[in-house]
Amino acid sequence: MGIDYFTTPKRPIGVKWVYKTKFKSTGKVDRFKRYPYEHTLYIKFKCGEYILIVCLYVDDLIFTGNNPELIYEFREAMISKFEMIDLGLMSYFLGIEVSQLDNGIFISQKKYASDILKRFNMDKAKSIFTPLEEKLKLVRDGTGDLVDATYFRKLVGSLRYLTSTRPDITYRVGLISRFMETPRQSHLQAAKRILRYIQDTHTDGIFYLKTNDSSLVGFTDSDWAGDTIQRKSTSSYAFYLRSSVFSWSSKKQQVIALSTAEAEYMTTTSSAAQALWLRRMLEFLQHKQDNPQ
Repeated sequence: MGIDYFTTPKRPIGVKWVYKTKFKSTGKVDRFKRYPYEHTLYIKFKCGEYILIVCLYVDDLIFTGNNPELIYEFREAMISKFEMIDLGLMSYFLGIEVSQLDNGIFISQKKYASDILKRFNMDKAKSIFTPLEEKLKLVRDGTGDLVDATYFRKLVGSLRYLTSTRPDITYRVGLISRFMETPRQSHLQAAKRILRYIQDTHTDGIFYLKTNDSSLVGFTDSDWAGDTIQRKSTSSYAFYLRSSVFSWSSKKQQVIALSTAEAEYMTTTSSAAQALWLRRMLEFLQHKQDNPQ
């Protein structure tokens, strides 16, 4: 676009952040502050107490705030500049169902979970109370014949996406993910057990209570040499706001721990890094956190 495109008294924005700096119809600059540790998150403050939060994902956009005027102005500005459809109050995003309730928000993947059960012919299977057999030790060679690796990978991949709202199956799905190269019947049976668990819990999700308490609380743990192939340990953490979990992970450690103390130290390190990132994000949103105890 050449400079001749602009007519007097209009002028181009003279900064390199051209896509983050916009002019209002009044000629004033409309500024949003980008979160320095998450480049798709933007916020705007007004009068010190009102906030507008904007989150981008490719060509999708989510925005929320505590001031109707700010929300309306942003919506109208976006519609005037881009071809977009306002879907109203969020009810569905990236496969996650969102229920807006008077006392909070409930997220789940009920439809996605039901679709998985049908896709792998487990919708009529007998349900079970736990996703993993107690004291089960899966090994690389496994038992039984080799199974279709492509089929197994599709099953594991489908389950991995379900962990977006199901922290209760995160460790189990991570466990069977270690055997996608040459899966056997024992590995497939372990995966199908998770499906049987989902059969009776497919409506489960996470409820976020409406509250002014934004205290960040985290928990962390590890096993030692739980991996039967490389004898590596598994690090896990979960972070809560009030009573609702919103960040969790269960991953195999990259190096072999020579003691339980080493396994715990590595877990604590990765958890502390996540805690610091979350703390900074909350403080960026003006939810100041107390010092760690």
